[in-house]
Amino acid sequence: MFASWARQVPAEFVFAVRGPRQITHILRLQNPRVALANFMASGLLELGIHLGPILWQFPSNFRFDAGRFEAFLSMLPHDTDAAAALAREHDASVRVPDVLRPENRRVLRHAFEVRHDSFRCPDFIGLLRAYDAALVCSDSSRWPRWMDITSDFVYCRLHADRGRHPDGYDNAALDWWVSRIKDWARGAEPWDAERIGGKARPKRRDVFVFFDNDRKVRAPANAMELVRRLRA
Repeated sequence: MFASWARQVPAEFVFAVRGPRQITHILRLQNPRVALANFMASGLLELGIHLGPILWQFPSNFRFDAGRFEAFLSMLPHDTDAAAALAREHDASVRVPDVLRPENRRVLRHAFEVRHDSFRCPDFIGLLRAYDAALVCSDSSRWPRWMDITSDFVYCRLHADRGRHPDGYDNAALDWWVSRIKDWARGAEPWDAERIGGKARPKRRDVFVFFDNDRKVRAPANAMELVRRLRA
C-alpha cells in the first residue's frame, strides 16, 4: 500500500502518516517499543522521499506524564536509518519488506496532538523542543488550541467543528489562518498566538495544514480556497 501511494504522486508530494492507536490509545505510551518497531517495519519506509511528518494523536483523557512522555520521545527515530534499525526489533506479527535498508538517509519528523489541559505546562513544551518534535496547533472548540513552536515545522489541524465554525471556515476565518501561516513560514509568530511557553527562535519553517471538518463536504473547498489566498 505505501509503495503504491509513492508511485502515484509527483516528486514534491509528501504524505503525513498518523501513528497507530495501539500506541497512543491502547498502550497509552506504556512499554510501546515493540509496537513502535512494528509500525516502522510495516512498510512505512516504502514512501521514501514522500514520507512527511508522523502525527501522534492522543485521546482527550490522556494526561501529561513527564517520565512516560520523555521515554517515548527518546525512543522515536529521527531519520530513516534509525527507523530501519528500530524496525528490526519487530515481532512475528509483521511481514517485513526489504525496504528496511533505505537507500538514502532522510530526516523523520514527529508531531504531537494532545487534548488534555494537563499539558498546559512549560515542562511539556521543553520536552518537545529538546527532542525536536512539533506541537500540533489544533483548532477546535472541544480542546485547547496552542501555537507553541517547538520544531523546524508547524503542523496545523483545522477541525471547523460545529461549536466554532458550523458551516466550515468563512472568508474572514481563512484570512486569519493565511496570516498565521505566512508568519510561521517566514519565521515569525502570529500576534495572537496562544502559547504555553516562550517564543521560539526566529527561523523559516515548513507549514503543514489539514482540514478535518465535522462538515466533511466543506473541507476540500476550504483547503482549495486557503491555497488560493496563500498564492494571491
